Amino acid sequence: MTFIDEIIPYRSLSIVGMAKNTGKTECLNYLLRHLRGTGKRVGLTSVGLDGERRDQVTRTPKPEITVYAGMVFVTSEKHYRERRLVAEILEVGDRQTALGRLITARAVTDGKVLLSGPPDTRSLREWIDGAVRFGVELTLAEGALSRLSPGSPAVTEGMILTTGAALSGSIPRLVRETRYVCDLARLEVVAEETGRKLAAIQQGIWAMDADGEVHDLQIPSAFLLDQHREAVFARGSTLFVAGAVSDALLHFLRVREGVTLIIRDFTRMFAGMDAYRAFVQGGGRVRVLLKSKLLAVCINPLSPEGYHLDPDRLLGALREGLPVPVYDVKRMDQDVT
Repeated sequence: MTFIDEIIPYRSLSIVGMAKNTGKTECLNYLLRHLRGTGKRVGLTSVGLDGERRDQVTRTPKPEITVYAGMVFVTSEKHYRERRLVAEILEVGDRQTALGRLITARAVTDGKVLLSGPPDTRSLREWIDGAVRFGVELTLAEGALSRLSPGSPAVTEGMILTTGAALSGSIPRLVRETRYVCDLARLEVVAEETGRKLAAIQQGIWAMDADGEVHDLQIPSAFLLDQHREAVFARGSTLFVAGAVSDALLHFLRVREGVTLIIRDFTRMFAGMDAYRAFVQGGGRVRVLLKSKLLAVCINPLSPEGYHLDPDRLLGALREGLPVPVYDVKRMDQDVT
């Protein structure tokens, strides 16, 4: 089964990066080129700005986004006016952003466009859900910078992760850090009944006792744990944290053996690799309410600083070290031609 065959069954797919300039746009362009001939009706959006000719931070050239006739895309009024293609407007959004209202349009001709789509994951999810009325069967959403939030299973059904020299000039370190995110994306999901009990909770820290009952620990934030040390494990060692998980939280939980930490999905894990590994090696477990579907990792061996890693060594090391398929999409197209 080819890379494209793998993604065709999905309704929505996010492309997120381990760091800025790890090849998200290159990956997106590859998918758009190869989806063009499948008959799949594609929608396209982003969280943040994507498709500019020059990186706003490093001032280095970047690949532009090519949209093909028949594809639906969403961007701001400002960038819609700057498009280099013919398009028909399908919808003008009510919500005002810094770059104007969001324009949903269908490309009439092939051409270039800057994407500045929904500003947050909630709006992104709403657009994906509503895109079906425009005939969209698969939405591709590109994340901004190194934000993993569009990869949340609450937003998109599947996810592609990009990594490369911009993350690290050391291949072993690059593999370790990418493996960490892959492991998070593959965290085990809780039992269905547990998930139902916790799904509606939006904030605070909660405990689940031996009988499966859920208790509000009255701790609004993990940052306040030191003030509530006595209460944290009063109801048992299974905890649900509705917000973000930091290094400090994992270090705190290591004071007790056998803690099970439940989070909504892997994008809530903001703790670094070392803190996470220490927690797990000390007997802790992390589980999620919603499990992500990581389909593949794509690589970019070139860094905006000018150095680049040996693509064969990088590809080989990642394929050996990661539990998912790894692709160099730029070379895949070159091999075809």
